[in-house]
Amino acid sequence: MKPIIEKIKLHYLNFARRIGRRFLYFLKRDLSDCESILDLGCGWNSPVRHCDAPFKVGVELFDPYLEEAKKNKIHNQYIKADVTEVEFKPRSFDAVVMADVLEHLTKEDGYKLLKKMEIWAKKKIIILTPNEFIENDLFNGNRLQEHRSGWSVDELKKAGFKVRGCNGWKPLKGKATLLKYKPWIFWETISRLSQEITYFFPKLAWHLYAVKELDPKNPQIS
Repeated sequence: MKPIIEKIKLHYLNFARRIGRRFLYFLKRDLSDCESILDLGCGWNSPVRHCDAPFKVGVELFDPYLEEAKKNKIHNQYIKADVTEVEFKPRSFDAVVMADVLEHLTKEDGYKLLKKMEIWAKKKIIILTPNEFIENDLFNGNRLQEHRSGWSVDELKKAGFKVRGCNGWKPLKGKATLLKYKPWIFWETISRLSQEITYFFPKLAWHLYAVKELDPKNPQIS
């Protein structure tokens, strides 16, 4: 009986992974034409690990995450710095990515950083952030994990982004994308299946995936 149960679990996990890769699929697609990527607040296991760009720079302030990222060898170069204070020359990278970082900044600092990202990037900037404000407890001894702002679909669209939804239907999840309901195997399946809908209706999603294409003939340099 036990081998059968383990086999069922394996089939479920494989199924869940396939339908849960929507975000990574589009991230890889949107970065496929980029030779260089700046990854702001890269953390210890950045999603850009799935992208084939030959040159990636990770910026991280929290030492344990930075050391783990170096061990994982996701990026070619690492910089220990606050993302609100780091500086680069205009058009230094094809793409600038910031996954699950914007919500940790104040609104004022967030808008300032978005403007800088447009200056540093040649082709596009990509943002992943929760849909609206979601409370987050401090964890891993990292005070930088505190959520300080929330961002809506309309705000990001007004800033020039094309916005899609990911990580499933928002009401199913609480802090740190943890499911609210049990049994988890059922609700996780529902959540992952709902990604097929929330991608096109981002206001229903837990996460927002936003891409801003830049005009190479009109660089955002101030």
